[in-house]
Amino acid sequence: MAQETRHKQIIALVAERGFVTIDDLAQHFQVTPQTIRRDINQLDQEKLLQRYHGGAGIPSSTLNTAYSDRKIQNLEEKTRIGEAIASKIPDHSSMFINIGTTTETIAKALLKHHGLTIITNNLHVASILSSKEDFNVIIAGGAVRNRDGGIIGEATVDFVKQFKVDFAIIGISGIDDDGELLDFDYQEVRVAQAIIENARQVFLAADHSKFGRNAMIRLGNISQASHLFTGQTPPKKISGILAEHGVELTVTH
Repeated sequence: MAQETRHKQIIALVAERGFVTIDDLAQHFQVTPQTIRRDINQLDQEKLLQRYHGGAGIPSSTLNTAYSDRKIQNLEEKTRIGEAIASKIPDHSSMFINIGTTTETIAKALLKHHGLTIITNNLHVASILSSKEDFNVIIAGGAVRNRDGGIIGEATVDFVKQFKVDFAIIGISGIDDDGELLDFDYQEVRVAQAIIENARQVFLAADHSKFGRNAMIRLGNISQASHLFTGQTPPKKISGILAEHGVELTVTH
């Protein structure tokens, strides 16, 4: 059995049972425990399951991965997504950019543009984009979350609602099989919802690890996006939702 096929089946078994042991998986796939350990380690690094002593389980729906880990995770794919989104943004347009490591790579890709106005609740995005003299960078007010430079809270929501922009560039923690957009922080979700409501077009950026990833707070639905940018073809259910609601799809390779 090919490794990719085995990985998909391991993820399915974990989702079905909640927890599976290394011995059970080794017996199921007729491979050595060492092979299963390598599989689990790789899938854990990709945040597709949670490695535990003696086995693997469903990733936490209440705690996000550390910012330092997320910043380097799937970086090449995030960079391609950033370049694809930047190619769709005209010069002299206005946009929101929310919290996330993917949106930081998008910000870097936008540096070749001219005359952009960016409203963001992400200190890292503001720092990247403020290096361009012809950019107008506006930072939302609110409380700064020290672990990742995100700005959140009711003051941030009120600030966002003052604007109506051309584009919302949104990163997300997880996308459920029914198209629900999921995140870990209620206050961050409230800001993202306000951003979506006050933009003419919504560009959703999600690397492949976000499909099927658990998070506790519902942000909205993928059908609210104008365009989804990702690095691999989405699962069939998600692709069906995109087609049904006329959401454009760009898969970067």
